[in-house]
Amino acid sequence: MTPPSPPPPVPASTGTVTTSVPSRLDRLPWSRWHWMIVIGLGTVWILDGLEVTTVGNIASRLSEDGSGLSISSAQVTGVAAALYVAGACAGALFFGWLTDRYGRKKLFMVTLVVYLGATAMTALAFDAWWFFTFRFLTGFGIGGEYAAINSAIDELIPAKFRGRVDLIINGSYWLGAVGGALLSIVMLNTDIFPKDVGWRLTFALGVVLGLVVLLVRRHVPESPRWQFIHGRGEEADELVTTVERDIEREKGRPLPRAEGEITIEQRKSIGFGLIARTVFRSYPKRAVLSLSLFIGQAFLYNAITFGFGAILTTFYDVPSGGTGYYFAVIAAGNFIGPLLLGKLFDTVGRRVMISSTYLLSGVLLFGTAWLFDQGSLSAVTLTACWCVVLFFASAGASSAYLTVSEIFPMETRAMAIAFFYALGTAAGGISGPLVFADLTSSGVVGDTVLAFQVGAGLMCAAGLVAAFLAVNAEGRSLEDIATPLSVTSSGTNREPA
Repeated sequence: MTPPSPPPPVPASTGTVTTSVPSRLDRLPWSRWHWMIVIGLGTVWILDGLEVTTVGNIASRLSEDGSGLSISSAQVTGVAAALYVAGACAGALFFGWLTDRYGRKKLFMVTLVVYLGATAMTALAFDAWWFFTFRFLTGFGIGGEYAAINSAIDELIPAKFRGRVDLIINGSYWLGAVGGALLSIVMLNTDIFPKDVGWRLTFALGVVLGLVVLLVRRHVPESPRWQFIHGRGEEADELVTTVERDIEREKGRPLPRAEGEITIEQRKSIGFGLIARTVFRSYPKRAVLSLSLFIGQAFLYNAITFGFGAILTTFYDVPSGGTGYYFAVIAAGNFIGPLLLGKLFDTVGRRVMISSTYLLSGVLLFGTAWLFDQGSLSAVTLTACWCVVLFFASAGASSAYLTVSEIFPMETRAMAIAFFYALGTAAGGISGPLVFADLTSSGVVGDTVLAFQVGAGLMCAAGLVAAFLAVNAEGRSLEDIATPLSVTSSGTNREPA
């Protein structure tokens, strides 16, 4: 007997509705359902870290005779890195607009497919232009991931846990970086794989892992917050009701009553002009804060950190096959930072933690630059210094994504993430690799010191901005932090003093 077909999706409709969906989501205790969201959405950062780190560590191998590519190390860490980031900026803007218009779930499935396809094609590179093209397209997919996933995470995770979960998920990038660093050691070992095979298999492995993530991600639902604003209020209510029942069975007790409702005018789409006016006219201080945080962290990471392998080989004669050990150490520091400090963003507060992590990492990097200039560091002690710097910098960088994803109205969330990510990353992530690839590989100590100092200065500047402008969003509903544009109550979306 043929099973009955599932009912067709409920068509979107518009009108004025009153809903308690946000308060119902925020009062949920942590459950298996939340773990499913974290695994389904957060694990892609591990893949991103795996890939970016692998490319940085195989740069010197790709430039060697017999690699199968006619390309220089500077082209890999400079041009290819800049194209990857340019693709990420373009992808963030393109997919960010689609995410706000068509929903989180559709787009975080599409962006992962784009990312996986481009990664697979990178493994087949036979010339520099092919490698450059698919590095751009890989970045195009991952940029869309940033907008779609950070929107979904913040809208699905309860307010009490939102800060630490967002930081740890974004910080999980560095788990992939540890894997990529250690994997490159094996893949660059010519006793195991030929020069022209090992690096290709590394990209292929990333595709296999990504397919596993794709299977898990199919079970992550659409954001109920997006649904009720875009005319799918019944679907949002049904989804939250199902989740509540599952959690009550899991915990063995009824959930506390949700308090608080909002009345909204449902819409099918939000115009880009309205988004821009809201972000820059209604929330100018928050716009300055967001841009400062993204530029600071983008310069530190994209301009300097990803050239770490070149610094080791240039100044300390570390063989290309051994840089992975050192990078694994600083990558571990990057992940431990958000892991240990994340809870403090929900307890001590956003303003104190964001400003202090940026300022501490900047000051410590200035100290590292001075020691490097004095010739006081070895490959091991330089790595130790970077590990400490990035322990704080990683938590700060992750908080940039958290900040932008929660301080603007829901209708603008994905596009705001995309815009500030693209603008900040374009400033630090495109110009940075192009300028600093030559500085860190020139063999001149003063050039690398200058690269360190620029990154440190921008981190400190962003920390000072955060000290004055950061929003105390800890434990607060997203709708309380920034009133949705669709709310029908009188009053406007004005930025708090």
